[in-house]
Amino acid sequence: MYEEMTKEAETAVKELLETARLKPEDIFVVGCSSSEVSGHNIGSFSNTEIADALLAGIYPELKKRGIYLAAQCCEHLNRALIIERKAAVKYRIPIVNVVPQPKAGGSFATAAYHAFDDPVAVEELAAQAGMDIGDTLIGMHLQPVAVPVRISLKKVGEANLVCARTRPKYIGGERAHYDGKLL
Repeated sequence: MYEEMTKEAETAVKELLETARLKPEDIFVVGCSSSEVSGHNIGSFSNTEIADALLAGIYPELKKRGIYLAAQCCEHLNRALIIERKAAVKYRIPIVNVVPQPKAGGSFATAAYHAFDDPVAVEELAAQAGMDIGDTLIGMHLQPVAVPVRISLKKVGEANLVCARTRPKYIGGERAHYDGKLL
């Protein structure tokens, strides 16, 4: 069962990365409800094995491309994020002091905290792309303008899967010209 979840997560991140065109040191946010993945209501059935399985499918794909993972915590930590300290330093994101736990932060954020080399928590950031596994509402942590990305998977386990990338805002009106490489 967990192997299938790992494979689904890996497939999802690979397909999103094909479309999102991220560069090394960009940020990829993941919100994940292990409860929803297992078919329960969000926040009711935290499962560390599911979180570990999903992280095993997502994190290596991002790491080998040099992309930072930001793991969104649950509402009990106000949707704070766990990231590598070097990402917080690079982007001058203020660090806050909290260590996620399965029932206060969520299993996925807890798994990321234990997997990262030097994890820290931050309250907000502006990621270039992301995956929402289980309706965790990652939009607050994406750069404007978020663009939905349709991939072959609609669910991970029993959880809804929504993917997004971002693009620069269009400015300038009808006479403006745009750089297609940025879109």
